[in-house]
Amino acid sequence: MARRPTIRDVADAAGVSVTTVDRAINGRSVVRDETMRKIAEAAHRVGYHGKGIFQDRLISGVPELRLGFVLLKKSQEFFQNFAREIEQAVADRIDIRATADIRFSASQSPDEFAGLLTSMGKSCDVIACIAVNDQRLNQIVQNLKDDGVPVISLLNDFAQGIRRNYIGLNNMKIGRLAAWIITKTVRQPGKLAVFVGGSRWHGHDLREVGFRSFVREAGQGFSVLDTLVNLETRQVTYEATLDLLNRHPDLKGIYVAGGGMEGAISALREVHPQPQVALVVNEVTAESRAALIDGYVVMAISTPLPELCRDLVDLMVKSARGQSNDAPAQHFLDPRIILPEIL
Repeated sequence: MARRPTIRDVADAAGVSVTTVDRAINGRSVVRDETMRKIAEAAHRVGYHGKGIFQDRLISGVPELRLGFVLLKKSQEFFQNFAREIEQAVADRIDIRATADIRFSASQSPDEFAGLLTSMGKSCDVIACIAVNDQRLNQIVQNLKDDGVPVISLLNDFAQGIRRNYIGLNNMKIGRLAAWIITKTVRQPGKLAVFVGGSRWHGHDLREVGFRSFVREAGQGFSVLDTLVNLETRQVTYEATLDLLNRHPDLKGIYVAGGGMEGAISALREVHPQPQVALVVNEVTAESRAALIDGYVVMAISTPLPELCRDLVDLMVKSARGQSNDAPAQHFLDPRIILPEIL
């Protein structure tokens, strides 16, 4: 049986005396915040059973922050995972007392996003939001800014010039990456198709531009069909993919730049008993994982949620404290590239 960490282990890891750790636990005298933080971090590292005591004492005098988050469809696996990672990232902070207020938009309606932002602005210190690009939201974000509630755009860079920061992937590069893998995977050139969620998703526009620019520059005989709008829904993507396969026998690849990939996977499985069209999707779910294993998906471009949520919470805390003015306006994370062979 492994030995349980002791006060001595905590003291050694923190670089302080056992007496100082004892004072921190029992509160017999005042321990400086900086020292308390070192002890709390050390207790967390070594797995000391009483680490919660240090954290409670460390943050007892710290004002509470209410962090607001607006995500999309609550029923989707990706956003369920996103919410869990946000809660974990907030819980992992030992220097703040924070509450995560996570809400979901059921649609792509600017009015719904506006309502959520306005409502959360009344109770939250800072808000991170996935939303469409729309002039009405620009005004909402400006109003919140004027009221001292900074807004961070998440995954899709909306309210540019008004929002505090953007955090997510570099969408132009993501589109180029999708085109690269398709053109390298397909042996014979032909037609390629791109699905975007809608005209209000600037991030999808950038992915489409990146995709088209790479295909054009590669000059390998591929051509990209007119862009298809799927409203990020499974059924629309399914029906449109069936139509593509029927009208274009030389279709060689599909890139679903936003949601709705399940529809493309279903259609390809239905029409082709064996994979014949290279499909690139975003995010790894149970359905895309199975399609990767079966060869219907050649690559999934995944958002590194734990890293994103950790950086996001840090940025939100600094924004709430007025410490993020020097932070880059755009914080890009490297995607995780998921190929069939690594599953």
